[in-house]
Amino acid sequence: MAKTKIALNILLPQAPDERDACVERLISVMKRHKGIEQAHVENNGSGEPALCFHYNDNDISLSDVERMARDAGADITAHYGHLLTEVDGIHEMSQAATLEKALRDTKGVLGVSVTDAGFMRAEWDERETSREKILRVLEAHRLKIKSTAAGSNERSSTPTAAKPSLPSAGAKEESKWTEYAPAIASFILLMTGIAFDQWLKSAFFTGYVRLGWYVAAYLPVGWPVALRAFRAIRRADFFTEFLLMSLATVGAFAIGEYPEGVAVMLFYAIGELFQDAAVNRARRNIKALLDIRPDAATVNRNGSWQAVKPQEVAIGETIQVKAGEKVPLDGEMLSDGSSFNTAALTGESKPNTFGKGETVLAGMLNLDKVVELKVTKKFADSSISRILDMVQNATTRKAQTELFIRKFARVYTPIVVGLALALTFLPYFFVDDYVFRDWLYRALIFLVISCPCALTVAIPLGYFGGIGAASRHGILFKGSNFLDLMTKVNTVVMDKTGTLTEGTFKVQQIVAVGSSEDELLSLVAALETQSTHPIAKAVVAHAGDSSNLPKANDVEEISGHGLKGKIEGKDVLAGNTKLLDKFGITYDAAVKDIVETLVVAAIDGKYAGYITIADTLKSDAKEAVDGMKAAGITRTVMLSGDKSSITKKVGNEVGVNEAFGDLLPEQKVEKVEALKADKSLAVAFVGDGINDAPVLALSDVGMAMGGLGSDAAIETADVVIQTDQPSRIVTAIRIGKATRRIVWQNIGFAFGVKLIVMALGAGGLATMWEAVFADVGVAMLAIFNAVRIQRMKF
Repeated sequence: MAKTKIALNILLPQAPDERDACVERLISVMKRHKGIEQAHVENNGSGEPALCFHYNDNDISLSDVERMARDAGADITAHYGHLLTEVDGIHEMSQAATLEKALRDTKGVLGVSVTDAGFMRAEWDERETSREKILRVLEAHRLKIKSTAAGSNERSSTPTAAKPSLPSAGAKEESKWTEYAPAIASFILLMTGIAFDQWLKSAFFTGYVRLGWYVAAYLPVGWPVALRAFRAIRRADFFTEFLLMSLATVGAFAIGEYPEGVAVMLFYAIGELFQDAAVNRARRNIKALLDIRPDAATVNRNGSWQAVKPQEVAIGETIQVKAGEKVPLDGEMLSDGSSFNTAALTGESKPNTFGKGETVLAGMLNLDKVVELKVTKKFADSSISRILDMVQNATTRKAQTELFIRKFARVYTPIVVGLALALTFLPYFFVDDYVFRDWLYRALIFLVISCPCALTVAIPLGYFGGIGAASRHGILFKGSNFLDLMTKVNTVVMDKTGTLTEGTFKVQQIVAVGSSEDELLSLVAALETQSTHPIAKAVVAHAGDSSNLPKANDVEEISGHGLKGKIEGKDVLAGNTKLLDKFGITYDAAVKDIVETLVVAAIDGKYAGYITIADTLKSDAKEAVDGMKAAGITRTVMLSGDKSSITKKVGNEVGVNEAFGDLLPEQKVEKVEALKADKSLAVAFVGDGINDAPVLALSDVGMAMGGLGSDAAIETADVVIQTDQPSRIVTAIRIGKATRRIVWQNIGFAFGVKLIVMALGAGGLATMWEAVFADVGVAMLAIFNAVRIQRMKF
């Protein structure tokens, strides 16, 4: 079995991960060829994503794989368009579903998702349709595409220099006064009319004068709804909430119930205003994250500093970041150091200090002084760009509950209209004292109650709130569907290094024999300065300033054993126990029973002691495992490539149920596959390394440590923990459960109240006022319940 990589940026530019529609097609096409056994996206080591193909060289050659991949990539790039952007002008929750249906019905559109916050993802076949046709569908709905932000994933075979501007009803930002003025005017006229009816009893307020007054009260709020109903009918979309409300209120006027007709439409309009406010808040929460994208980068070119767009800066160029500015691109610190606010990436506002040679990420805020960075990644591949793509994509991936309610609303509304008609006319055949006006009134109540706004508003709003709440805690869900999946997880499998431990070696203990601990550390560290091994670096770092260490001479590295050399006239050995065995030096036999990694030492041929080195536990590792058990996780498992003895020791410290060490990446896959064979288990895997990517893809929910984790792990995962804190696994579970709880509360409450009032209305025991509560009141309460998640403490 051989393996090769094809550079993805040549085939499909700016592809975020394997979930990209065009990448999915390319992988699907390539898997059809005999000899190609696996294909996936991974990082090629230079910051660029790459397609990795696993193939059998008995069936296919390297050159064949390269040729077929490039041919397939060129074919897909030429034939498919892909757009992820924000749609301006979506003000009603039903508009997203209506637009999505219209786009799906367009020939050549392969996939589309429009969210209630106005984000749209569309893929189409260029041989059957085009970007221009997609735009015309939006234009027909009086919508427009906002300028696609830099770094978002937009692809088409026909480059577009400028995006066409389409007329939009919402193109100009209306003031709050303009939004509320129709409802205010309608309310004043309605209350004045009721005063004339009930208290003033004026003789002139009768007949056509009274009718004209209530028509004037009705039009400010009723005309926009009737117009929307008419436009929907022109698009062959007959059963909408706009039509239901128009029929109900016009019907009320037809039977002389003018105040009730106005009141129903007025309260519906007020409900729409509350709905818009809640949706706009959710949209602002999402867009607030998108607004952290840096606008410019100061780059050194031709001996001077120039301000350019971050997209125009190449890898290797030097950029300058002043105090108070956002870091525009990922880079290596060239200056001595500075403090940075990392809240945009991690959700944690505590400043972090980065020194010379350390990596600083785009989106961090420089707090201290002017610094210079050497750019290590293009803007499209930077951490902030990747996060923004994740957030925008997350809003277009809907939970099953949300998808079901959308489909249900489209079936439910025509059924209700049919029932209302039946309620009007069928009693004629069964009731002796049938009065058309009375049964029509009951049917109108039925129509008002049946409006599905409480469901179509509050459910997606709950999921938006969950995604927003998670992002504020440094957790990125790549879709509301994963919020639902988190509630089903009962088994959590975790990698050890970088997930539960810091991933960096540190000296734990120094045991000296025949000398002081300081002397032993000084001599061993002097030798280890000549090595680049991570263990050597840990010893030197523990010793402090290396300039104060004695000088080591005649240093010799003995492969697989350690180092020997002369320090201040003493012969010093430092390495593993095999090194002492090689030179015939006796030492305490108990040393071999120590679990941790050891550096044993000898001075002038005599055993001098040892230094234990281990990867330190993260401060919240045990808290995380305890929290998982409290949150209903019945099984916790730790997997590691580290020695079994160390793995089991760490497992005991944090309290996991099972711990397995000495595992290769494929053996981790086997362990997770064995767990998944038990259908009663819903498995989440948490990891951070490139070798964790296959297990992340295999698990029901893949969670990656995003701060220090590899690009491959982050791109493959379903949930990204930006803070690198394992305790956020518990937070993610709690947010998922809180979101689902609120969604089902809204479903139960809305259906319950509606069914009760529908029954009362059909039996003649409810008036239009109860109907208004069952519709608008329930919708408002559901909205308030949905936004509650954004204020919860997790």
